[in-house]
Amino acid sequence: MDSSMKTAIIGAGTMGSGIAQIAAQAGHDVVLYDTRKEAVDKAIAGLRKVMDRLVEKEKLTADQAKNILDRITPATELQQMAGSGLVIEAIIEDLGIKKKLFTELEGLLGPEAILATNTSSLSVTAIAAACARPERVIGLHFFNPAPLLPLVEVVPGLVTDDRITQQCLALMTAWGKSPVICKDTPGFIVNRVARPFYGEAIRIFEEGVADMPTIDAAMKSIGFKMGPFELMDLIGNDINFTVTRTVWEAFFFDPRYKPSFTQQRQVESGRLGRKTGRGYYSYSDEQVSTPPQKDPILMEAITERVLAMLINEAADALFWKVATAKDIDLAMTKGVNYPKGLLAWADEQGAAHWLAILERFQIETGEDRYRPSPLLRAAARAGTTLA
Repeated sequence: MDSSMKTAIIGAGTMGSGIAQIAAQAGHDVVLYDTRKEAVDKAIAGLRKVMDRLVEKEKLTADQAKNILDRITPATELQQMAGSGLVIEAIIEDLGIKKKLFTELEGLLGPEAILATNTSSLSVTAIAAACARPERVIGLHFFNPAPLLPLVEVVPGLVTDDRITQQCLALMTAWGKSPVICKDTPGFIVNRVARPFYGEAIRIFEEGVADMPTIDAAMKSIGFKMGPFELMDLIGNDINFTVTRTVWEAFFFDPRYKPSFTQQRQVESGRLGRKTGRGYYSYSDEQVSTPPQKDPILMEAITERVLAMLINEAADALFWKVATAKDIDLAMTKGVNYPKGLLAWADEQGAAHWLAILERFQIETGEDRYRPSPLLRAAARAGTTLA
């Protein structure tokens, strides 16, 4: 696949327009499609503003910006993407709607065209099942904002042709991204491994161990750019809750991923975060945030508990061969800006240290939520590293 390949993006929301920008900047002719003309018009206007800012910052010349915009064709008819070598859909996370779309695309595109889904929580294999040629369907999961975050999870389905996986890996590298290959399992790498960052933080709050500002301050004190409650407010509590519930259900209701009533109530009350002006925190000028506690023992207890759960999740992903150790650590640093790869982080103090924390909580609570990964147990027993 080269830059002369026509690329189509379906869905002109924030993610779709971001992917369109990346492809156009890499030299591709891009069709940006949405059923709603107003969505396409808004996306094109937004891309013009982005190009103007890049010119102002002298990251592009005016001619380069114009050429990039000229390569993007707005579309409201599926037929306009005929001749595309790659189609990436970035529409609503609804399996039925995606399957219907992929069935329609097969009738429009040539036999060598690659059909990619940007899904973050649905099975690539299930989407591909709608196609007569499921071997050409693959997941290309970008992270928001797509032009800025380098990670792309390349997710082959059960029957995806390995040649297509390798082509997509090479293409994402050519687009300037940091691709990782992962199995078609719930949450892939990032949305699976990151669940405890939110879930265990909420649990600590629900137990009355610490308030939200203190939990956020604790996690930032060890290098995280944002605390879990701040980040949930930025992502949107409705989106974060939906991903948590989807992963939990997909893992057959494994208690490690169990959603929280605290988060559900936030969603039910309409406190979705920054986008509504109120979430775990208020974003009005009148509201003054409660200062965090500054007890170093409490702060360490919070960070060790959350980190132990994150490390355990990363170890379990490695145990089940979701991805290589290198790709798991790369995914967490490049996809969600973790200060270190979790497996490398685990090795700094050794698997036995983290195993002891998990076993203590498992004994105290009696909950399977804290069960250690078999790989973490084995590494602790043998004194081996994880990364």
